[in-house]
Amino acid sequence: MSELNEDKEVDLLFNQSLEKGLAVLRAFSAKRRTMTLAEVAEATGITKSSAQRMIYTLEKLGYVRKHPLTRRYQLTLRAMQIGFNYLAADTLIDVANPFLSELTNVTGETTNLTEPDDDEMVYVARFVCTKFVPIHMPIGSRIPMYCTGSGRAYLSALPRDEALERIAKMDLIEYTSHTLTDIGEIGQRLADAQRNGYATNREELFIGDMTIAAPVIDSQRRPVAAVHVVAPTSRWTLAEAQERLAPAVIDCARGISNSIRTLELIS
Repeated sequence: MSELNEDKEVDLLFNQSLEKGLAVLRAFSAKRRTMTLAEVAEATGITKSSAQRMIYTLEKLGYVRKHPLTRRYQLTLRAMQIGFNYLAADTLIDVANPFLSELTNVTGETTNLTEPDDDEMVYVARFVCTKFVPIHMPIGSRIPMYCTGSGRAYLSALPRDEALERIAKMDLIEYTSHTLTDIGEIGQRLADAQRNGYATNREELFIGDMTIAAPVIDSQRRPVAAVHVVAPTSRWTLAEAQERLAPAVIDCARGISNSIRTLELIS
């Protein structure tokens, strides 16, 4: 029986060893930069003997290494190859980059493309402006859907019942005093976003951070990503951002959407 997911027991094609190995790689983070073998086992929910086999294999493959002095394990640069291969193979990013670059030129602010993964949006492309940005979000960063502009833009493009059902299953954490955690209020924000063509977030995840976002739609009329502009509260009021930035964000998302639909039709 799998130590990580008992539901996989009946799936004869499911490779539990691979599941454990990937769990070990995912266990390293900003909060767990280095770990002992016991800490790896605890972080992944597997036995110490399983953790030892996984760490040994990953070390032999060059994905982790043991510090010669502390004897603690940490990721190596080779671990980046897996994520980079995704970025290199994602056609949507190639399509979006020129539009994001133009959006940064037009708005003078940092622009981003995020894609959905479970209940989070993941940063996959970013064009940084020369002005101060209060929060650094490198490629690969994850943000919750329910309280961010890009997440709400994505959810607003789903059928309403589907979006509300997804939100009901999310862990609605109050990150700041501005974070909306009431499902009814969040649902209203999604309805506003669907009507206006863009979604907003004002200091619901980080103080000083505000975003204007619009969904990217594929040929099946399903959202596949979201574009957002960072509008720090030190430079923008919400009303100003909505008036001056939202039209450009909508145009950018529409341009990316039209381009990927064309690609889907000819591929």
